[in-house]
Amino acid sequence: MKLCLLLNVIDPKIGGVMIMGDRGTGKSTTVRSLVDLLPEIKVVAGDPYNSDPEDPEFMGVEVRERVMKGEQLQVVFSKINMVDLPLGATEDRVCGTIDIEKALTEGVKAFEPGLLAKANRGILYVDEVNLLDDHLVDVLLDSAASGWNTVEREGISIAHPARFILIGSGNPEEGELRPQLLDRFGMHAQVGTVRDAELRVKIVEERSRFDKNPKEFRNSYNAEQEKLQQQISSARSFLSSVQIDRDLKIKISKVCAELNVDGLRGDIVTNRAAKALAALKQRDKVSAEDIATVIPNCLRHRLRKDPLESIDSGLLIIEKFYEIFS
Repeated sequence: MKLCLLLNVIDPKIGGVMIMGDRGTGKSTTVRSLVDLLPEIKVVAGDPYNSDPEDPEFMGVEVRERVMKGEQLQVVFSKINMVDLPLGATEDRVCGTIDIEKALTEGVKAFEPGLLAKANRGILYVDEVNLLDDHLVDVLLDSAASGWNTVEREGISIAHPARFILIGSGNPEEGELRPQLLDRFGMHAQVGTVRDAELRVKIVEERSRFDKNPKEFRNSYNAEQEKLQQQISSARSFLSSVQIDRDLKIKISKVCAELNVDGLRGDIVTNRAAKALAALKQRDKVSAEDIATVIPNCLRHRLRKDPLESIDSGLLIIEKFYEIFS
C-alpha cells in the first residue's frame, strides 16, 4: 500500500491507487499522512485551479488567455493539494456551480469552483469509495478520463482542468466497486489485518505514544520523514531519464496477454510503475525485480473474476510472471 502511494506521487500518470482491506487496518491514516511527504509545485498565484505556469495542459482557460496575450504570470510554490471527497457531497459541491443571478444581471460567467478544481494537479481521496453515489462515480469517471471538468447549467458552459491522482479506499465486505471505476485506478493494494502478536503490540504502543504527546511523537520521526521527502523529490526529477528495455516491455505485455487482461491499461501502468520504482531506487534502468514488485498491484483488479477460482489473483500474476521471465 505504501509503495503504491509513493510511486503515484513520483509519477502521477500511473493513475491512482485503490486500497481494499479490513476495517481498522490504517488505510485512511496512511493516505492522509501522505500530505506531509508531498513535494512543492509551481502554480500561478491566485488561480483557483492550481494552473501550471509552464504546461498548457494544466492551465485554466483564463491563465491560457493571459499567456497568449504575453502577460507575465506571477508564480508561487505551493504544496500539492490533497482533497477529501465526502460520501455525502452534492454534485454542485464536487463540480462547482454557476451563479445564474450574477450571470443574468451582470452578464459575466460567475463560476464558483468545486472540489475537482481544488484537486487539479493534486490528490483526490475518496474514503469508502464503494459506497459513493452512482452519479458522483459518473462525474469522477468523466473527469479522470478527460482531465477536464465541464459544468453545464441553464445554457452556460464552463470547463476547467481536473487532472488528479485518484485514491480510493474501502472494505470489500461493504460491496464491490463498479468495474468502470475500478479500471480507472492505476494500482490496487490489498491490506490484511496484522496477525503477528509482536507487531500488533508495537502498533498499540505507538498509538498510545501518539495519544499521550502528538508533537513529541511527530518529532521522533522527523529525520526519517525528511529523508523520504528528499528521496521522492530526487526520484521525481530523475524519472525522465529512466529507461526500460524492449525485451522487458515485450515480457510485460506477454504476461498481460496470457492472463487475458482487458485493454492495454495494464501494460501501460506496469511500465510506468516499474520506471517510478527504479527512479525511487536511483537507478536509470528498470530491472526484472522492479517489475516483479509492481506487477501484482497493477494487474490484480484487471483480471476477469472466476467464481470457481480459489487462488488469489496476486499469486496467479506472480506465477505467470516467473513462468515468462525465468
